[in-house]
Amino acid sequence: MAEITAKMVAELREATGLGMMECKKALVESNGDIKAAEELLRIKSGNKASKMAGRTAAEGVVVAFISDDKKVGALIEVNCETDFVGKDEGFVAFAKAAAKAVAVSSPADVEALAAAKTDSGESVEDLRKAIIAKLGENMTLRRFQRYETAGQLAAYLHGSKIGVLVELGAGDDALGKDIAMHIAAAKPVCVDKSQVPAELLETERKIFSAQAAESGKPADIVAKMVEGRINKYLAEVTLLGQPFVKNPDVTVEKLLADKGAKVNAFTMFVVGEGIEKKVVDYAAEVAAAAKL
Repeated sequence: MAEITAKMVAELREATGLGMMECKKALVESNGDIKAAEELLRIKSGNKASKMAGRTAAEGVVVAFISDDKKVGALIEVNCETDFVGKDEGFVAFAKAAAKAVAVSSPADVEALAAAKTDSGESVEDLRKAIIAKLGENMTLRRFQRYETAGQLAAYLHGSKIGVLVELGAGDDALGKDIAMHIAAAKPVCVDKSQVPAELLETERKIFSAQAAESGKPADIVAKMVEGRINKYLAEVTLLGQPFVKNPDVTVEKLLADKGAKVNAFTMFVVGEGIEKKVVDYAAEVAAAAKL
């Protein structure tokens, strides 16, 4: 059997990013053939990723990518299990590579994104398995949004947990960033009232009607009260109806009109939003173990 040297282990570790013991074991199994050992580790890292697939990944990052001409861009949420790993440079680099792959390849869905090529020539899925093997946590490509526009795109990231991508029909960089920042702070549902989901509006109308009916006022007054509440609600949940966070004296609609600008669409992702996190009762686990 070939002698496994520290230099060989270091070389394999540099190539794979995996732990020394894993690299040494792979070299032993491949009889000192570094290339074969690397292939072996890639196979095992894929197996490792599969074993972790059922573990809840509700932490992670939101990352944005915008092309130099600001015509094509993407926003993506990539999840992991712990906030600690979510801050790892390798994990963040993987998320950025995935965001660029979305913009460049225009995949139809997350499954198609997995097969998309990155700048390194590797697929997004290959990179995902490699970073899972290195960091030892389940990681998922949860969702993404891609925009391509004749106007321009702008993005704002609030740390790594909230991300916004805005498509401007007209406007400039500064305005785009301001609008994206406003969206992150005010969290509108859509651009204008025509885009408010009908079922959402109907639910609010029923609630307002029931509340107004309790006032005992005549039906025509109740109807006016309901419409007033609906209008107020629409102003609260639509981007154009909201007071601009930097100057509450003007609405976003007025701000855009004064600038001769327009917002066609936007997307906001919040890390882990809607994911049910498993709550572990460690005291109960210890108590149960003590009874064994």
